[in-house]
Amino acid sequence: MAGNREFVNRRLHSLFGIIPVGLFLLVHLTVNHFATRGEESFGKATGFMESLPFLAFLEIFLIFLPLLYHAIYGLYVAFTAKNNIGRMGYFRNWMFMLQRVTGVITLIFVAWHVWETKIAYMMGNVTNFYDMMTNILSSPFMFWFYLVGVVCTIFHFANGLWSFCVSWGITISPRSQRISTYVTMVIFVLLAIVGIQDLLAFI
Repeated sequence: MAGNREFVNRRLHSLFGIIPVGLFLLVHLTVNHFATRGEESFGKATGFMESLPFLAFLEIFLIFLPLLYHAIYGLYVAFTAKNNIGRMGYFRNWMFMLQRVTGVITLIFVAWHVWETKIAYMMGNVTNFYDMMTNILSSPFMFWFYLVGVVCTIFHFANGLWSFCVSWGITISPRSQRISTYVTMVIFVLLAIVGIQDLLAFI
C-alpha cells in the first residue's frame, strides 16, 4: 500500500512539474521577454495576463496548488535521495544530484520572487511591474540572485522534462533516453538565454 502511494506521489510530482507548472514557466518567460521591446510592450503583455477571465481560479488551481504539491514532495525527495556521485561519477548521477540541488534553490527563489512581486502587487504596494523589476534588479546582489534563481529554475525544468519522459514511458530505450538528454539540454540552453535576456531588459 505504501509502495503504491509513493508510486502515485512520484507520478503526480513529475506530472505537476511539467503540466501545469512547467507550462507556466514558459508563459512567464515569454511575457517577461516582451520587456526586451520596451516598457510599453511589457505593459501590454502583463496587462493581457492580468485581464484573463477567472484569473484567481487559474492562479490558485492551475499554478499555486500544483506548485505547492510539487515543492513539498520535491523537498521530501531531495532530502531522502541517496546521491552516489562520489562512488559513481556518471553523467546521469550528476544530473540526479543537480536536479535536487536546483530544486531547493528554485523553491527559495520562487518563494522570494512571489513575495516580492505578486504579494506586493496584491497588497497595493506595486502598480507598475516594469518599474518594480527595474528597481529590484538595480541592486547588483539582487541581479545575481535573480540570475542564479532563473538559471536554476530553467535547469530544473529542462532536466525534469527528461525524468518526466522516462517516468511516463515516453523514452524507454537507452538510445531514446540519450537523444532526450541532448534535446533537454538544448532546451535548457535556449531557455536560459531567454531568461537572461529577460533580466537584462530591466537593467
